[in-house]
Amino acid sequence: MLQFSTAGESHGEALVAMLSGLPAGVPVDSAFLARELWRRQQGFGRGGRMRIETDTAHILSGVRHGKTIGSPIAMTIANRDWKNWEEILPVEEGDPSRHKAVASPRPGHADLAGALKYNFADARYILERASARESTARVAAGAIAKMFLRSLGVEVLSHVVRVGAVELQRPYQWDEIVASTARETVLLNCIDPEVEQQMKGEVDKALRTGDTVGGVFEVVVHGLPAGIGSHVTWEGRLDGLLAQAVMSLQAVKAVEIGRGVTAAESMGSTVHDAIHYATQEEASAAHTRFTRESNNAGGIEGGISNGQDVTVRGYLKPISTLRRPLASVNFETREPVKAAYERSDVCVVPAAGVAAEAMVAITMAKLVLEKFGGDSLVETQRNLNGYLEQIRKF
Repeated sequence: MLQFSTAGESHGEALVAMLSGLPAGVPVDSAFLARELWRRQQGFGRGGRMRIETDTAHILSGVRHGKTIGSPIAMTIANRDWKNWEEILPVEEGDPSRHKAVASPRPGHADLAGALKYNFADARYILERASARESTARVAAGAIAKMFLRSLGVEVLSHVVRVGAVELQRPYQWDEIVASTARETVLLNCIDPEVEQQMKGEVDKALRTGDTVGGVFEVVVHGLPAGIGSHVTWEGRLDGLLAQAVMSLQAVKAVEIGRGVTAAESMGSTVHDAIHYATQEEASAAHTRFTRESNNAGGIEGGISNGQDVTVRGYLKPISTLRRPLASVNFETREPVKAAYERSDVCVVPAAGVAAEAMVAITMAKLVLEKFGGDSLVETQRNLNGYLEQIRKF
């Protein structure tokens, strides 16, 4: 069973990522890992923290001579900002007068709910773990999962389809997402440059007014064969697992598979993807000879992948920390005040897409291993190849 977990706080010494259950022999590309972490830091509207940190994963275990060895992979990502917080958030008792309390909870953040849950007099410790800084460790673990999937011919990428009121109104092409991801300068990771400039205008408006802006990203799984996931049990359904994985990210408030939202207001004849059967020549590069006219289902039917691209959209609310804070209440006096302000971002939709890629990749890697097994990559590949031969002949 593939398992993953993270540890660490926003202003702590480091973040930690743990990933266990991968087979031995998966090539680990340090440059790819570094670029994935770099991608999470990019995007117009990011805050000052991204100018402080240069995220680099230090692999402690599970990888030797450039390949996984079957044992748990442990990684740390140092927080450069720790030097400014070491006396404020010490592990030992330290000097209480140095503590920086979050004295008034921010609407939309975990501050108040977490302080009530853990009986804290302020929200500092809640902020430290609830912060999206934690997603850095997810991206590190997801990068390793991506390397495993790439060894099997499966790719996971994302693009931004909406920022504020500006939305991309056309379908993606896989090559466009690949090209957008390869850019050395990241604006908002939209595949259409003209729409991207309009999206930038939405972020500019939020910057001018001291506000924040959300949006929608789409994660695409390309090259996944039919048959991943299950209709047999509720907890085995691929769409449910992906929804949980993406919804678990900070600020994601809704998840959509394929054309899920607009399908609810449409007639069945316009939603379901008609099935055809291709000739041997037409299907030479596909996993099966069954083809579709469209992909409104987002590559999943009955909780099982159907061989098309799997598409998952995450709806990201605006960041909770505002430069023009909303009304709140002081924890100590119970008097009305403005909510606390911490250095923050204005728009994080592209970064959230990268974090969602990681969660989707980890979920897919887990399900692929459940289906094909293997203590070594060679064994997993052999099992997969046998299955692909089976469905090609179906």
